[in-house]
Amino acid sequence: MLYDKIINGEEKISLIGLGYVGMPIAVSFSKKVKVIGFDINKEKVDLYKKGVDPTREVGNKAISECSVEFTSDEAKLREAKFHIVAVPTPVRRDHTPDLRPVEGASEVLGRNLTKGSIVVYESTVYPGVTEDICVPILEKTSGLKCGVDFKVGYSPERINPGDKVHRLETIKKIVSGMDAETLEEVAKIYEIVVNAGVHRAESIMVAEAAKVIENSQRDINIAFMNELSIIFEKLNIDTKAVLEAAGTKWNFLKFTPGLVGGHCIGVDPYYLTYKAEEVGYHSQIILSGRRINDDMGRYIVECLVKKMISADIPVKNAKVAILGLTFKENCPDTRNTKVIDIINELKEYSIVPYIADPVADKEEAYREYKISFCEVDDIADVDVVVLAVGHDELKSMTKEQIDKLFKSGNKKKVLFDIKGVLDKNEYSGDDYIYWRL
Repeated sequence: MLYDKIINGEEKISLIGLGYVGMPIAVSFSKKVKVIGFDINKEKVDLYKKGVDPTREVGNKAISECSVEFTSDEAKLREAKFHIVAVPTPVRRDHTPDLRPVEGASEVLGRNLTKGSIVVYESTVYPGVTEDICVPILEKTSGLKCGVDFKVGYSPERINPGDKVHRLETIKKIVSGMDAETLEEVAKIYEIVVNAGVHRAESIMVAEAAKVIENSQRDINIAFMNELSIIFEKLNIDTKAVLEAAGTKWNFLKFTPGLVGGHCIGVDPYYLTYKAEEVGYHSQIILSGRRINDDMGRYIVECLVKKMISADIPVKNAKVAILGLTFKENCPDTRNTKVIDIINELKEYSIVPYIADPVADKEEAYREYKISFCEVDDIADVDVVVLAVGHDELKSMTKEQIDKLFKSGNKKKVLFDIKGVLDKNEYSGDDYIYWRL
């Protein structure tokens, strides 16, 4: 069995894609077996070789001490027999799946695939992608036959970026294979590192579908919370207070309103609805939730402008501090952040945003959005402060620190706490207009 050879050090595992998902998997496996970590981004690979973790998922110490053989040389993949593909699966501007990363990874791997290998995809896809799209690419580029010369499986990633509790080792892993033999090999190999155990899905398509509905379910629940926040704003009721009261019931699902960005919750529903359209069904609930969540940036700015007007603050050329840009707290990743929707909408009103984020990847933010950050301490004389992301460093700011950001001449300080992480009672005085979702 391939499992025995990997355990005995006779064969290696490869990770294709060393981002927020692939890199922690590579590091975890390297504690037990031989691992090749491959990425086409040479700069990223060079950082890993120097012991630097740009994702901050495992930290510099873990990177420098691990035994992963980091490389951008695709020929090194020929030394491995068990391949895990963990590349992004984004959507295009029209919200249709962009499979180019997973197709490109399949081509690279196919060129270096050897007989007797098992290829497992972790990238989030709609049901059918592994067998209908990836396998033909592997066969064409390798000249090998799936089911004869190599096998495939699917095991959806469940890593939560920035989460130090729910990790690869502690989350039950869904595994699947093209046949019973492959399923057992895949299950046993993942059990090397996944302490929480594995769930054997009955087919690859079942595993693909399970992943895509996990985040679709979260998206719909958050959309419901966002819709409630819109309703309660009109009723002049504090949404957080309502949810705290309702949350005292044992079976109330504790979701909260907010911006829904990132590479999973804001993307996966579109993969599912795309496949649904292919088979003749037009989604109603899923796309309705997506529309609400996609529109929250515009809604927040509409509320902000109304509060400015009520505070007699001129809108045109007003200065707004945006604290936080990343798609989630305590994570440097700015890609697919919905905070950018707030920034772009502010510019539509000729409002000038000043953006600070002590956690964000500065180079990535400039590359993605042409945004250069201010230091929080350098922000002054603004008309509105928007606490957009609940980084620990931002949540811990005192009222005195926040006071210093505002223009002294305004009668009211307008503070938007998107995540509801501040104590609203601290900002309930006559000099503040405090707002949260």
